[in-house]
Amino acid sequence: MSGVLLGDPLRELQARGRAVGTGLWAFIGVGSTLFALFISAYAMRMLDAPDWTPLALPRTLWLSSALLVAGSALMHLAAGAARARQVARARALLLYGGVAAMAFLGTQLWSWQLLIDAQVRLATHPAASFFYLLTALHGLHVIGGLVAWSIAMPAASADAGDAAAQAVAVWRIALVARYWHFLLLVWAVLYAALAGLEPELVRAICGRA
Repeated sequence: MSGVLLGDPLRELQARGRAVGTGLWAFIGVGSTLFALFISAYAMRMLDAPDWTPLALPRTLWLSSALLVAGSALMHLAAGAARARQVARARALLLYGGVAAMAFLGTQLWSWQLLIDAQVRLATHPAASFFYLLTALHGLHVIGGLVAWSIAMPAASADAGDAAAQAVAVWRIALVARYWHFLLLVWAVLYAALAGLEPELVRAICGRA
């Protein structure tokens, strides 16, 4: 009888985790579509602007990229540690992952400041406008991820002997890790577009060369 009583809450928690996970996949799908539309608009704007001025990206973006890679890796390791009920390791890895995410945002702001100091502002030219827009949109998603991270942090301290608390910790940390992988993938595509797309390449892709 006690096994049934214990199993029911665990099954409810697992069902809740699956429901939230499905919701996260839906959000990732919507977010991916949103970023795809903005990148398409960025590419099309190149074709509509004969005076398109390329933007020299700050080198600090390499640092921010490395920080996001580190954050994603740390979140992934934290999820694995949570599944193995390594409470202290999971909490430490999750904490370090959050710190890497905060450092990423700080480095992005540093990149903005470098551009502003170089007199490259939002309305300077279309390439600058899209840079600020795309990086700000991504930054807002990172802030949202940090909100989820702050909710998962207390769960990471759950007693390894508390099955229900451990179940919550496992799915919360796993969802945060999944979202961080999404943020990393989006950033990789954004950075490739901002650094690599040129009017000639866009015309060739669109068959308008």
